[in-house]
Amino acid sequence: MSNRSEGLSGSQEQAWSLLVGVTTWLPTTMDANLAQVAGLSHAEYQVLRWLARAEGGALHMTRLANTTSVTQSHLSRIVARLEKRELVSREPDPYDGRYTLARLTDAGAAVVSAADGAYGASVRELVFEDAPDEDIAALARVSARILQRIRPECLDAHAAQPEPAGS
Repeated sequence: MSNRSEGLSGSQEQAWSLLVGVTTWLPTTMDANLAQVAGLSHAEYQVLRWLARAEGGALHMTRLANTTSVTQSHLSRIVARLEKRELVSREPDPYDGRYTLARLTDAGAAVVSAADGAYGASVRELVFEDAPDEDIAALARVSARILQRIRPECLDAHAAQPEPAGS
């Protein structure tokens, strides 16, 4: 009896198994790191991070869901938790009341700013340390190809990611 997934070559099975491990354990590790440093989950940090980088500190909830790679219902729960902590507010879009904006508060800006350094250090250590530029470029290409197939609207949002202030 084969221990390979049906239709996968040995190298594909190995790559898939490693990807499953990374996608399972990296978010858990990032959650633990951010909880210790800032009292945030990785998803909460991502919401604050994207709002901090958005023009005027606000994004439509739909766009925010795409950029943070969560469903709209999950985003609503995340934003509700952040609202309770007064890190984010929700308001109608002044140009089109059918849409809701999530807006970063001053307190939210302070929290994300304080967490940014530790977050970047964790990502560098866990993902990029000792990785040659070619591996980083390959990771970006493979990730983009996969994301294009499963959630192209998320890929568009990530391709247009603004640079943090001061970089």
